[in-house]
Formats: sequence, C-alpha cells, structure tokens
Amino acid sequence: MSGRARRRPRSGAARLLLAAHSALLYLFLYAPIAVLAVFSFNASRQTAAWEGATLDWYRRLSADGLLGRALGNSLLVAAIATAAATALGTAAALGMARGGGRARRLTWGLLLLPVVLPEVVLGAALLSFFGAIGLRLSLSTVAIAHVVFSVSYAAVVVAARLAGLDPALEEAAADLGAGPWEAFRRVTLPLALPGILAAALLVFTLSIDDYVITSFVAGVGSTTLPLHVYSMLKVGVTPEVNAVSTLLLAGTVTLIAAAQVLLRPGSAKGSP
Repeated sequence: MSGRARRRPRSGAARLLLAAHSALLYLFLYAPIAVLAVFSFNASRQTAAWEGATLDWYRRLSADGLLGRALGNSLLVAAIATAAATALGTAAALGMARGGGRARRLTWGLLLLPVVLPEVVLGAALLSFFGAIGLRLSLSTVAIAHVVFSVSYAAVVVAARLAGLDPALEEAAADLGAGPWEAFRRVTLPLALPGILAAALLVFTLSIDDYVITSFVAGVGSTTLPLHVYSMLKVGVTPEVNAVSTLLLAGTVTLIAAAQVLLRPGSAKGSP
C-alpha cells in the first residue's frame, strides 16, 4: 500500500445526506425570493392567498410617475458611479500590479477600507463630510458616495484579472519595439478588458441596489429606486412592491451573471 492515503468512496447514504443538506440550504436561501416573484403575478391585492395570474401590477408600474423618476435617478447615479469608479479602480489596480513593497500593502489596506467598514458608519462619515464642506445633499452627493464605496470593488475585480496575465507578454511587446503606451493599449488593455467590464457591471449593480448609504446622503428630489421601494413598504407589502422588487432582482441577476461570464478564464481573445 502506498504512503499516500487513499480516499474512501462515499457511500450512498453520505451522498444522499449531502444532497438533502444542499437542497435544504438552497430552499432556505431562495424560497422567499421565489415566493416574492410568484406573488408579483397574483391577481389579488392581498399577498396571503393566490387568486390567479395577472400582469396588471406590472402595467401599473409603467404608469407610476414617482417610480419612473426614482428609476431615472438610480440609472443616472449608477451610470456616473460606474464610469468614475471603474476608471479609478482600474488605474489603482494597474498601479499596484506594477508596484511592490510596503507602499503597495498600505495602499491596498486603505483601498479596501470602504469594503470592510459597516455601511452605516460609511454613510454617517460621508454625511458629516458633506456637511463640513458645505455641500448640499442632492443627486451629486449620492453619486459621489457611490463612487467612494465602489472604487474598492472595481480595483479588486480588475486586480484579479491582471494577476492572471503573463508579464512576459508586455516584455515581448517592448522587445518588438512597442513603447509603454502602445504595449498597454495593444497588449495589456485587451487582456484586462473582461475584468474591467466585469468591474463596471458589478459597480452598476452595487450602485443601483444601494439603500443604506444612499439614505444618508440623498437630499430632496434625489430619491432613488431603493428609497422609493422602501417608502412603498411602509404601507405594507403590496403586489406593486413585489413587482418592482422582481424587476430589480432580474436586472441584478442578469448583470452579475454577465460579470461572471466575463471573468471566466479565456473570455478575452488571446488571453493566457
């Protein structure tokens, strides 16, 4: 018998127990979401009993002016936050990929601080900062706040992509006569592009879903979609709330799935 321990094959009972445990875990996590989506099509205004399927609640959403304005605010803030945070995060990831030593570790620690800070603390800190500099709460402060907490996520995603690239590719481009900018534009950027796009999708998802930090820094007339949904919940869970939550969930899942596809190895042409 070799020195390496042999793995015993799992018995049928063990596999069955593992499958049952996994099924219960997924049921616990996703059953409430499934109920929400199903009851968004319920013909009854009461969410306690099913009385048939209808699309009336979704049609009512399309005629809701307040909801439309909140959605427009969310999309505007998410677009600004995505562009700014992705650019800043990509620049930070590129700089740290080429750096090293104590400064790099310190920079990473500072960059990841918004990720580990509780959202309540970050929201209160941003609110105090805006008050200290005399900046009136508006959509601008919401966009700035979203950039602040999203840069870290963008940098992490892009850095993960850069970590999988072979530095010899840039060296080969330099040996062939390419300058630093041309090597970046023709070699590094195309290979890092899936990570950059995935970071942009993640930032957009985080921005359009955020409630806690937004509730601290939003002013009059700058209500976003999560804030509007929360105000709807104050009168109870209605089919309209289920419908808008289902649409928001579908959009979020789609963006996250697209980001996962972009982060797969070999998702860029010519990637190592």
